[in-house]
Amino acid sequence: MAATFSTDVKDNAAETGEYPASVRGSYNTIRRSPKNTWHYSTRMTLSFAMTAVMTAAILVMVLAFVWEGQFQNYTRQNMLRVAESTAEAISQRYIEAGEWTPDVISATTAASAVSDDIGVQLVDADGNILYDDTWAITSRISSRYTASGDAREQMQVPPPTDVPANPDVSLMPTDADSIVSANVLDENDNVVGTVRLWAFGSEALLTKSDAAFRTNSYRAIGWAAAIAIGLACLIGWAVARALTKPINRITSTAAQIRNGDLTARTELAGDDEIGRLGETFDEMATSLERDIKLEHRLTSDVAHELRTPLMAMQATVEAMQDGVLPADDEHFETLANEVRRLSKLVEAMLHLSRIENGTNQLETEHTDLVYMVSSLVSSQHQLFHEKRLHLRFNDETLDGILYADINPDMISEAVVNLLSNAMRYTKEDGWVVVTVAQDRQDALISVADTGIGIAKEDIPRTFSRFWRSDASREMESGGLGVGLSLTKEIVDRHNGTISVESEVGKGTTFTLRIPITRRRQRQNRDRDK
Repeated sequence: MAATFSTDVKDNAAETGEYPASVRGSYNTIRRSPKNTWHYSTRMTLSFAMTAVMTAAILVMVLAFVWEGQFQNYTRQNMLRVAESTAEAISQRYIEAGEWTPDVISATTAASAVSDDIGVQLVDADGNILYDDTWAITSRISSRYTASGDAREQMQVPPPTDVPANPDVSLMPTDADSIVSANVLDENDNVVGTVRLWAFGSEALLTKSDAAFRTNSYRAIGWAAAIAIGLACLIGWAVARALTKPINRITSTAAQIRNGDLTARTELAGDDEIGRLGETFDEMATSLERDIKLEHRLTSDVAHELRTPLMAMQATVEAMQDGVLPADDEHFETLANEVRRLSKLVEAMLHLSRIENGTNQLETEHTDLVYMVSSLVSSQHQLFHEKRLHLRFNDETLDGILYADINPDMISEAVVNLLSNAMRYTKEDGWVVVTVAQDRQDALISVADTGIGIAKEDIPRTFSRFWRSDASREMESGGLGVGLSLTKEIVDRHNGTISVESEVGKGTTFTLRIPITRRRQRQNRDRDK
């Protein structure tokens, strides 16, 4: 459904006497329907098809400009070899006879016997035609038309214009590129004649078999191009479908989450980009579902934390008003304690909010962690002693000195939070051990106790705001539930990490891992810019 709201300023305009040009504003959450566009699969298919078409076109162009010329040169060389072999045969007979005789001239027919598509002409040194294949053709045509002259006259059909009147006139092409020739030599290598060859019906010296081969080649290329285009379309459609299927699944899952189904997942996995996208999307959805649940729990916890002191204050005030309780210092102190508790809660929330938002710039100092933590342990020792708890500092550095670029106040606050947490949930005669160590380029600060521990299923929620385990809620010394969240944010600001290991009834260990230098954080900040 569309969500629409409007603003109306008529009341203000009536008071001032000035009316704006428009007093209505609107907003609609429904997205406009997209224009009619081709689907991704269609575009992908057309892209593959166009690629195949362009490839076929380039192939045809290459064949037209390169292969065609090579093919014509090949056929011309074949014709030239036939002409040279015929001229050599005639030369041998001419040398034996010593002159042009019918037997010598008859050797010319050997070239005609190679193919019916080849025309042969033999001329002597003076240019007189001794033999021509077209004589027989023109003679037959002339004889046929002479014999049927009466019939032509009756049918009023004119004689053909392409047949020479004299059958001894040659039909050899006049273009020099359409003819190949070879000289006939005598015993002294003198030119006594010339053999000329051409192809009937072709100006490129192509016989019918050569022309058929060329036509079939181009036809085969055409069929190959058509098949390639068809396969390209099929492959493009399959590839597009394979790509769009997981994308459509992600889109559908996103729509389900948008509509309120936070359990929807794509269930995509793999090492490629789509698989990693699906896994990242599912992780994001899981995080979103967890955050929303934590938000709901946060609302409930905040209401609970505020309701308890407010109800106590309200009950005390009403009892004092009704005369049930006297308005003395004792009961005023009770009210003051509850007010201070609320003040601490609000202050802790504001402090946590400032750290999360990065309102204050993190200023670091080159600080000796061993000295700082040992001083904190010494200052807290009396508090632990009053609770009948044992507190010990453990230095695991090599030389008792470990410098790091930190904000001393914030790290001290984080360590104190962990110490307060350990003191609150450790029973009498229990131990709390604070350790400082170094692991390569990181400084480690751990606080281990022998307290009540944390259940395995509750550990992931340890650093959530206002979260406390059921066992800790039953204890009178339960805190506000903000300390661990605040500690985590402090460590995050230092580009570090915090981990927790716990076992119910045996104790808990919190470990802060903080980079010794700030180089890593500066690199991240520069990358963000």
